[in-house]
Amino acid sequence: MSKLLEVSNVRVQFGGVVAVDDVSFSLNEGELLGFIGPNGAGKTTMMRAITGVVTPTSGSIVLDDKELVGLAVHSRVRMGLGFSQQLVKPFRNMTVLENVTLTAGSRHTRSPLGALFKVDRERDRTRAKELLELVGIVDAADADPSNLPLGYLKRLEVARALALDPTLLLLDEPLAGLNHAEAHKLADMIVDLNSAGRSIILIEHNLGEVMRICSRLVVQDNGNKIADGDPESVMNTPAVRAAYLGEDMDNAAA
Repeated sequence: MSKLLEVSNVRVQFGGVVAVDDVSFSLNEGELLGFIGPNGAGKTTMMRAITGVVTPTSGSIVLDDKELVGLAVHSRVRMGLGFSQQLVKPFRNMTVLENVTLTAGSRHTRSPLGALFKVDRERDRTRAKELLELVGIVDAADADPSNLPLGYLKRLEVARALALDPTLLLLDEPLAGLNHAEAHKLADMIVDLNSAGRSIILIEHNLGEVMRICSRLVVQDNGNKIADGDPESVMNTPAVRAAYLGEDMDNAAA
């Protein structure tokens, strides 16, 4: 498989604090990669470096053979990067369908000249309905997001990310705050997206679901990558068991 994303020797430093320290990893096309680690590991900082919210002190981030470092967030989105946030913030004065329709129509703004002309919004609404069906919340298309439970809002966030038709989908803790049944169903939906050809990086604390659905894991602790490989091998690594599961290094190595 060819590499879709290549992160090379990325370092992110805020003053005297090093949040990400010389981290490298890659994602193959069509892969579902779990990116895990304990609290404070620097996972979200790494995601923000990929999306462009923070600028690495050094290193390279290449998506589909194009360097991302130095580009604005909107430029990265137009190059094929889509992401869902851990904290879901839909437009509360719009229905669920309108939220996704707005994102689906973002392509109309890529050209200032094209944005001046009237566009057919029905095509965008049709696409939005398809995505709501895909993520399993089409029944809430006309609902106000303020009246929806967290499980629906998490799926809405994924639908909005998919409306950009991304080459790479970053999911930042989509299972956070969900009960066991909701998390299991949403994890199954992520598998379905991946099976349909989506390349996905899943940043998640729900270790059980990550182990169940991801074919490969990257583990980060204190800003350093400490493991990369298949789930079983990774979770049996002494450094991972010590950092992520809280075991003593001597006991973990036993």
